[in-house]
Amino acid sequence: MALQEEFESQGNWLFKRRGHLPLIWLVAGLAFYLWKACHGENHPDSYVISKTYYETGCLCISLIGLAIRIFTIGHVAKNTSGRNTAEQVADSLNTTGIYSVVRHPLYLGNYFMWAGIALLMHNLWFVLVYSLAYWIYYERIMFAEEQFLRKKFGDVYLRWADKTPAFLPNLCKFCRSGQPFAWKKVLRQEKNGFCALFLLFALFHASGELLKTKPDYNWILFIAAAGSIVIYFILKYLKRCTAVLNDGK
Repeated sequence: MALQEEFESQGNWLFKRRGHLPLIWLVAGLAFYLWKACHGENHPDSYVISKTYYETGCLCISLIGLAIRIFTIGHVAKNTSGRNTAEQVADSLNTTGIYSVVRHPLYLGNYFMWAGIALLMHNLWFVLVYSLAYWIYYERIMFAEEQFLRKKFGDVYLRWADKTPAFLPNLCKFCRSGQPFAWKKVLRQEKNGFCALFLLFALFHASGELLKTKPDYNWILFIAAAGSIVIYFILKYLKRCTAVLNDGK
């Protein structure tokens, strides 16, 4: 099999499992975090910035990633940039809004969401390894997606791809989206990520503190995590049992 076909095949395989394979990274990260906590290396006394402020900063980085995803999902056309895993779907080509500055904004958002968690390790090498692994993993997926778009939209795709960066945004090229912001679609699709972020940060924080002789819990983080669970189940109920979040997209 030629390298191009092999990359595409690997990308399609990873695309179908992109919601589950990152859990391996999560388990590895938690294990490393607990190992450092057992050895008292997560938050040494030499840190100028407090543990609470540092964790809040990491959470903000993850929330920036979520904000990128929200902005992207809110302005895309129907049957594009979805959560489908069975096969690639694109009824039209997104070229405006955030897609005018970067070709893969959702994966850019995912990078920041996971980067905030990676930074909790207080280890530069861990963050670098995460960044390299993320790029190798998603490079295949992006390649497969672009092969699909190239075959379907031809020269239209090529002209857009030629002037739009794949992963590092060029904000100077921003062109406003013609799609109105679909907040109902955002609430339907991004409730999982919103809830998961707060739960993961609460999990890392709690597991690290439990290993200490005198734990110092961040109760504001726990309250925020509990609130995210409540919001998640409210939105899940509205999605399943009512038509409140239906907008045709």
